[in-house]
Amino acid sequence: MVEQQREPTRQPPPSDRPGVRPARHGEAGVAGLAATVDRLRTEIRALREDREARVLVELAQGILVERLNCAPAEAARQLQRLASEARMALPELAADIVNQAASDATARAVAEVRTAQATPGTGQTAEGAAGPQAEGPALRLRTVEAAAILAGDDTLALARALLDRALRPLGATAAAVWSAAPDGSLTLAGEAGFGPAEAARWRYVPPGLGTPAQQAITEDRTLWIPQSGEALPPTIGGSSGTRAVVPAQGGSQRVGVLEVHWPGPRPALALQRQLDALAQLCALSLSDHGEESDSPPGDAAAGLVGLLDGLLDPAALLRPLRDRDGRITDFMIEHTNERFTDPAGRPRGSLTGLPLLEAYPLFAAEGGLFERIKRVHSTGTPYRSQSTVLRFPGSPAPPAVVAAVGLARFGDVVLLSWRLPEGDARLADLLEHAQRVSQIGAFEENLTTGEITWTEQLSTLYGLPPGAAPVPLHQLSRHAHPDDTDAVGRFLRTVLHQREESAITLRLQRADGVVRHLRVVAEPLCDTSGLLVAVRGAYQDVSPHHWTEVALAATRDRLVGAEQQAAERHRLTRQLQRAIMPPTAHPVYGAGLRVAVRYRPAEEDQRVGGDWYDAVVLPDGRVLLAVGDIAGHGIGAATGMIVLRNALRGLAITAAGPGRLLSWLNSVACCLTEQVTATVVCGLFDPAARTLHWANAGHVPPILVSRGKAEALTPPDGVLLGAVDAASYQETRHELQRQDILLMYTDGLIERRDSSMEQALGQLLAAASRPMDDLEDYLDHLLSCDIADTDDDTCLIAVQAA
Repeated sequence: MVEQQREPTRQPPPSDRPGVRPARHGEAGVAGLAATVDRLRTEIRALREDREARVLVELAQGILVERLNCAPAEAARQLQRLASEARMALPELAADIVNQAASDATARAVAEVRTAQATPGTGQTAEGAAGPQAEGPALRLRTVEAAAILAGDDTLALARALLDRALRPLGATAAAVWSAAPDGSLTLAGEAGFGPAEAARWRYVPPGLGTPAQQAITEDRTLWIPQSGEALPPTIGGSSGTRAVVPAQGGSQRVGVLEVHWPGPRPALALQRQLDALAQLCALSLSDHGEESDSPPGDAAAGLVGLLDGLLDPAALLRPLRDRDGRITDFMIEHTNERFTDPAGRPRGSLTGLPLLEAYPLFAAEGGLFERIKRVHSTGTPYRSQSTVLRFPGSPAPPAVVAAVGLARFGDVVLLSWRLPEGDARLADLLEHAQRVSQIGAFEENLTTGEITWTEQLSTLYGLPPGAAPVPLHQLSRHAHPDDTDAVGRFLRTVLHQREESAITLRLQRADGVVRHLRVVAEPLCDTSGLLVAVRGAYQDVSPHHWTEVALAATRDRLVGAEQQAAERHRLTRQLQRAIMPPTAHPVYGAGLRVAVRYRPAEEDQRVGGDWYDAVVLPDGRVLLAVGDIAGHGIGAATGMIVLRNALRGLAITAAGPGRLLSWLNSVACCLTEQVTATVVCGLFDPAARTLHWANAGHVPPILVSRGKAEALTPPDGVLLGAVDAASYQETRHELQRQDILLMYTDGLIERRDSSMEQALGQLLAAASRPMDDLEDYLDHLLSCDIADTDDDTCLIAVQAA
């Protein structure tokens, strides 16, 4: 299309325009070159997309040729007609046709995305991504498949196609394709979005580095590395953002890994099957790329036969046996070396050609050796263990054998070797294990030749690197703490000069600054003439025992001091409480009343409480009756009880009513004490009117026993003392008939752990309904009923009208 030429508008030179800087030499050329590069890049991208679309359309035409049994030209016309009728773009329709005809990972991924779209509340848009898309999931994924076909073994082009065509619409910003080697190393086969400098840094990853890609192959699963502030495994592009790391399986092996990076948190999309499908495309490219170099020749195992026959340990070559779907079901024992001995007693020739699980069926136990062999064959990562538990056939309940096992993959076979503990080797293993567990190291010093033999554990105790020269016994004082020098000298004289066995515990100062407490035992060895020729002995690290003894001694000292302080504090508290509240009191007669009291202290000294009572005749002839309970135990509760009891006595002189007395007493609890809360029942008995006025501050209700019937009085309103700064208390009035008994008590009389207060109160009412002639006996009877089980302090007042 030819553009119509227009006469350019004449403008002054740039240097003549106001505010315009004259162009430097070459700037116009650079700008033109940049525009040309951008135009060519756009054209190349358009050509690539056109090629991918043509590949996709040709695939759909091939499917129509097979299904309609028609010529290719007729299939092309049918495809265009269907696209016109469906009002769809030709590549979009072609992608749907290919997707419906295939039953591969891509088809499953498209089905998952469309299911997520149809499910309310999944957060999926019409195209399965986080925002509106011009292409559906089938077109996006099938276009990437077409790009993989065009790329062939060019994994760099494949990585760019994966990012541009499939992953960037899902919010991803970078992708890497790793190729896996049998030794666990990785090679960056292709990347997009990370940049050439970062790709150069990660071109090769050695075995054992622990990158997410290596973890995904080892664990044989997709890993999601979340966005967090924690230290993450090293990987390309740093540790920011979210990563999806998907193993790529070619045939029965993990040939590589697809790693995708999102800048933020994990997107809420139907991603797993899409990532699996893209990883499958990577596996196809990696398999084609490494077909010549990675595929072993058919007789690869033959070259290992000579190697196996030269090993000193029993070894066997195992070749996988697969089902129709390519899954490994067993391994065939292809060869055993000359050192191979069957623990079940069978000749090694009878085992060659047998399936492994037929020869050793107990290897199939969950988490057993068979699963390890499959993992090594799948990942290529060698496996070594000094303590693998094996069971061999031969008895109904075969014993477990702890053996050293090694596994390694060579091509398509796995080399299995084991070392079964027997004879001297088994005893040596047990001795080494005992030394390691007990932190004991043994030594032998030949005084004639100067040769010193140390066990490995002894070098560890000294903090010496592997291969370092042992320390002679006569140099022991150089490594000991200066305060232990004299003791070390006596120890050496006893062993080397007196030629007697001796032991010492010393502080060893290591070169790394660590101080360890070691116990050294040495035994001299003499020849037949009595000449000292060698010294044998052992070191044991007793540092944990020493530190434990020091800590226990310090703890015992602190406990003794704390116990003495607690005992003295409880003794003083109990003495103070008994001085103010004696355990028993004689009955009080006068003012028309008989008053008897009981105070039962707690059985445990540690539970000294703040229960108190008072019964006193006031100057105006009335009788003050009160029972209270301070919250808590100990010296604080005892002192709080003293303050409130004495304050109530002083306030009662004012001739105020019980409600006003409790209001003033609440002010005392709030202002003149330290965090004291208490419950109180306060009563004033008027002998002339034979009436009792009383008020209650959150206390248990009094009990009135009249004519052989006991009932709990309904208390007037009133909160406990110390709860609020200003509180008012209502009063109520009861008239006492002759021989009526009023019981005032604290909750220690009825408090139980296994039942409610209401149930315990019912038991007390039943016991109180049987009054006795003697008031003292009556109170003793109530205390003997054992209604409470908390061993708390108890105050009990019985008031009987005369």
